[in-house]
Amino acid sequence: MRLGLSLGYQTAWTTPADHLAMAREADRLGFSVVWVAEAYGSDAPTMLAWIAGQTSRIDVGSGIMQIPARTPAMTAMTAATLDALSGGRFRLGLGVSGPQVSEGWHGVRFGKPLTRTREYVEIVRAALARQTVSYDGEYYTLPLPDGPGKALKLGFHPVRDDVPIYLAAVGPRNLELAGEIADGWLAVFYSPEHAGELLASIGAGRAKAGKDMTAFDVVPTVPVVVGDDVAMCAEPVRSYAALYIGGMGSREKNFYNQLATRMGFGDAAREVQDLYLDKRQRDAAAAVPLEFIDRTALLGPVDRIAEGLRTYAAAGVTTLSVSCFAGDADSAIATMRQVADALDRSGVGE
Repeated sequence: MRLGLSLGYQTAWTTPADHLAMAREADRLGFSVVWVAEAYGSDAPTMLAWIAGQTSRIDVGSGIMQIPARTPAMTAMTAATLDALSGGRFRLGLGVSGPQVSEGWHGVRFGKPLTRTREYVEIVRAALARQTVSYDGEYYTLPLPDGPGKALKLGFHPVRDDVPIYLAAVGPRNLELAGEIADGWLAVFYSPEHAGELLASIGAGRAKAGKDMTAFDVVPTVPVVVGDDVAMCAEPVRSYAALYIGGMGSREKNFYNQLATRMGFGDAAREVQDLYLDKRQRDAAAAVPLEFIDRTALLGPVDRIAEGLRTYAAAGVTTLSVSCFAGDADSAIATMRQVADALDRSGVGE
């Protein structure tokens, strides 16, 4: 199992310089990849270009670039450019986001995300392979049939014509699609105890494509807090968990709430959502069960972190992306070093 670093978005306590310092330390420590996210704040490609130009070995990945934010051709152009800038170190993580962001921020209808994702990935792969792109799908038609447009191909030779594509997926059908059409899966709230059913869906998609799990990258983002008291370590993670379970979506459609329910936390998930949507965020955070946080994060002393890493590796994780829940960049860097030490102690590192 390899380590990655998940930087997420720009926040109140991080600056681009902070994220760069963390990425450069991850590079020095031998982490395999650094991921940058976007929602409706900082964008991923700009940050990735900034990081790629000032690191040497570590891969840089979008975790994720939003499908409704860009045409597939624009994403292919961006992926090819970032891969060239980084010397072949780019990984393209994609996701449909959620209906609130897709329709509220980007003005793109959210319907049929599976069909949209399949078409999008097909066009991106064709463009990166420098094929002359012609496509007739439910969502995308290239070129448009009633105007002056013509089928085009990428205007320069990319470093690679097979940039690895990862999908962010939560539900069973999305997981199966990721297994079928992607090279890896970006997971959230990955619980080793429930990994079997998740990986079964991935495996079904791989089988549909005539492939097995060989070379498929399972990449959960895992919050990490190092300390002596597990319950105290869980406290910084509560607001994050409550945001996703309670606030990332509507009452009728929240994929993370549904995931927590499938994990056996249905009553708590409903309570967290009710409190969050009632604008009682602190109460929602307090209502997230410690057991849920402990199952989906690495908490406690370094030796306990090492045991957790062994558990994740046994549960099919190939790249574990560390999300440092720390108050500043220096503390985050200290956490990264402790996780690297824990990986050495665990005996599961590559």
